[in-house]
Amino acid sequence: MAKATIQYVCSSCGAKAPQMLGRCPVCGEWGTYEEELVSETTKKGIAARSIGNGKPQRLQEVEASEEMRIDMHNGELNRVLGGGLVPGSLVLLGGEPGIGKSTLALQVLLQLGERKTFYASGEESLRQLKLRAERLAGDASNLYISSETSLERILEQVKEIDPEVVVIDSIQTIGTESLDATIGSISQVRECAARILEFAKTRNIPFIIIGHINKEGSLAGPKVLEHIVDTVLQFEGDQHYMYRILRAQKNRFGSTSELGIYEMRQDGLREVSNPSELLLSTAREGLSGIAIAAAVEGVRPFLIEVQALVSSAAYGTPQRSSTGFDGRRLNMLLAVLEKRVGFKLLQKDVFLNIAGGLRVQDPAIDLAVLAAVLSSNMDIALDAGTCLCGEVGLAGEIRSVNRIEQRISEAQKLGFKRILIPAEQKIDSARYKIEVVPVKKVTDAFRLLIKP
Repeated sequence: MAKATIQYVCSSCGAKAPQMLGRCPVCGEWGTYEEELVSETTKKGIAARSIGNGKPQRLQEVEASEEMRIDMHNGELNRVLGGGLVPGSLVLLGGEPGIGKSTLALQVLLQLGERKTFYASGEESLRQLKLRAERLAGDASNLYISSETSLERILEQVKEIDPEVVVIDSIQTIGTESLDATIGSISQVRECAARILEFAKTRNIPFIIIGHINKEGSLAGPKVLEHIVDTVLQFEGDQHYMYRILRAQKNRFGSTSELGIYEMRQDGLREVSNPSELLLSTAREGLSGIAIAAAVEGVRPFLIEVQALVSSAAYGTPQRSSTGFDGRRLNMLLAVLEKRVGFKLLQKDVFLNIAGGLRVQDPAIDLAVLAAVLSSNMDIALDAGTCLCGEVGLAGEIRSVNRIEQRISEAQKLGFKRILIPAEQKIDSARYKIEVVPVKKVTDAFRLLIKP
């Protein structure tokens, strides 16, 4: 038998060390080294593989026709992927436990009823997959399922079935027999991903592999896993909320700024084609601390409800808490509010929440954040028919934002009477039925919002 030894591998970058280290000297991360059992077979590794013909070619000799994408019959997923699934691509889908990764993957295959598909699970039995598929409903006539943890057997099954789309759930539960390392270890995850990539490219079959995440919220396994795949999708949301957000962190075939929104129901995930109507509360009129912001994710505009609560600090140090919004940016906006507008919040607790469990990074909601904080501090409700968009600078000026026309059109479609926009942006307001009000500074906006 081959003699086994122990080595330590960084789970972030894959660097190896003969002893346990607190900090990785390569990537600088702390507490990422894990113990791994290595045999002589593992030390030798696997021979390098080629996914081309092995010969260099002139760039102009390479045929580059437009890729024919596979329509997933799922508008939100198609949007995030950049128009559909590219044949031969490798997609990594990650997210919190129980957030709905397996549900989304199986539901997508059931929607591809006219195409032959294959779902290989290393976590669930065939009976469990059958029960899940019956709950989701759909056309399962061309769907093949397998409960397998051996990569070699999974690839043999793919060769026999010759499907058009393959899902592997999950990459941490399968292993290759060419390595003696434990399933789920750094070397197993890295080698399995490389083998799947080679198979997908040579056979022109798209693979969707599901990945676990660690306690920090990033994808488990070596960082090279994210470099190997073509697309990295993050499925996120709070299990206590019904909404789920699908984002692309990496996409070789499209934009990474698109956003897909789903609603988790008993019979699976439902696409939310118009999130604005679901994210806005109908009972907000007359309540202080609520402002409506016109946000954009990718090319998709939607209106969100920004909620703020300002109260006297119960302890010596006031609290600053935000949900769905960057806490450091909230502190910056509060400093602007104190310095440029003159409202003292040093002895006040400030809590901010983006309704619906969304996490928004669009700087255009800055003005709505300040308006909600000011409304709660003064206990004066804002006009329910007014929405806002604009980035706030450190001088208190309202800076221009992108896709202003789409934001105005979305507010008009949902029945808002007025929208405040940056004065820098020249808009033909006659085109819209909604009243478009340009404002230069935060103080100008507050005079319009809070009238004596």
